[in-house]
Amino acid sequence: MSDYEPFVAVETDEKIAVYPGTFDPITMGHLDIINRSLNLFDRVIIVIATNSSKKPLFSVEERLMMIRACFPGNEGRIEVDTVDNLLVDYAYTKGAKAIIRGLRAVSDFDYEFQLALMNRRIERDVETVFLMTGFRWIFISSSIIKDVARHGGDVSGLVPDHVCEKLREKYLQI
Repeated sequence: MSDYEPFVAVETDEKIAVYPGTFDPITMGHLDIINRSLNLFDRVIIVIATNSSKKPLFSVEERLMMIRACFPGNEGRIEVDTVDNLLVDYAYTKGAKAIIRGLRAVSDFDYEFQLALMNRRIERDVETVFLMTGFRWIFISSSIIKDVARHGGDVSGLVPDHVCEKLREKYLQI
C-alpha cells in the first residue's frame, strides 16, 4: 500500500486566484497586482512561498502581519497564507483556477513562462495569469527597496507606510 494521497480540490463556484511571492517586504508593485487581480477574481489568496535561495529580512510572521495590514476590511476577498510545497498543488487544493504572476520586464518572462508550462503539466486545471506591473512601479523590487532602506534612503511611497516603518526599525537593529 502506498503512502501517497492524491490532492483533492475544493469545489466552489467562486473564482479564486493565488498570488505567490516572498513579499520581503510587500511593495506598491505587489499591491498594484493584487488590486488588479481583485477586478478579475472573487478572491485572491496571497501566499508567502519559501524560497531556499533567498535569505529574508523579515520573518514569515512579520510578512504575514504586514500583508494583512494592507487589506483592512477585505477579509472576505483576501486571504493570506504560507506554502512550502508545490504551489500548483496548493492552488489546486484551495480550488483556485489561476496563479497570478506579475511581470516587470521581458527578462522576467522567460523564467515565468517555463514555470507556467511546468505547472500546467502538473495540474491542467490551474492556469497561470500574467499581469504587467503598473508602469509607475515597474522599476521597484523588494530587493531594491531593502538595499535603499539599508543605506538610509527614503522608500516612502514605494511601500505602504507601515512597511516603511518596519524597514526603518529593522535596519536600526542591524
